[in-house]
Amino acid sequence: MIGVIVPAHNEEQYLPACLRALGQAAAQAEALGERVEIVVVLDQCSDASQAIALAHGVHTLQVTARNVGYARRAGASWMLERGARWLACTDADSCVPADWLVCQLDCAADAVCGTVHVEQWQAHQDAALQARYLAHYQAREDHRHIHGANLGICARAYQRVGGFRPVPLDEDVQLISDLELSGARIVWTARNSVSTSSRGDCRARGGFGDFLTTLAATP
Repeated sequence: MIGVIVPAHNEEQYLPACLRALGQAAAQAEALGERVEIVVVLDQCSDASQAIALAHGVHTLQVTARNVGYARRAGASWMLERGARWLACTDADSCVPADWLVCQLDCAADAVCGTVHVEQWQAHQDAALQARYLAHYQAREDHRHIHGANLGICARAYQRVGGFRPVPLDEDVQLISDLELSGARIVWTARNSVSTSSRGDCRARGGFGDFLTTLAATP
């Protein structure tokens, strides 16, 4: 079984599109004989995120940590208990491509680090910021970006290194570092790029949204 993990804190604005895209990716994998389950890890949500997840027919898990590393770890543990052999992670403000899961499995790796792209920039984010972002970003094979919004891990490799650490920042970076130290085979690909939000009110401080804010302030 493939277990898909989506941490969420008050994501009613973005979650419907995220889950529609995941449904398409799950359907493509299931057409090849895979079983796919999706869990939205609701971390102190006070909006309609839970109702949206339930309306899309996915699992939900409640935590109260306000910590993305803890949420991902909780979701991964829940999926492993259900027999997942592969863990796929994305974010609630992101939309995966239809071949996302199939591409991860085709890599035949211990972990797959994919790229992200901004589908629609915010109105206040000018062309100069977009140009700086594109100049910085390595949208190519063998890149070295790590995004929780586009990450896949073999369950055995994940368990071997102890999984996501329950930290509020860079839990994805730490996991890949631990996997590298363990000798895991990691594929860095741009073939399954995930569309993500360029919002400034990001849920994880120090994450992609803060990176864009810092980039915008760069002379």
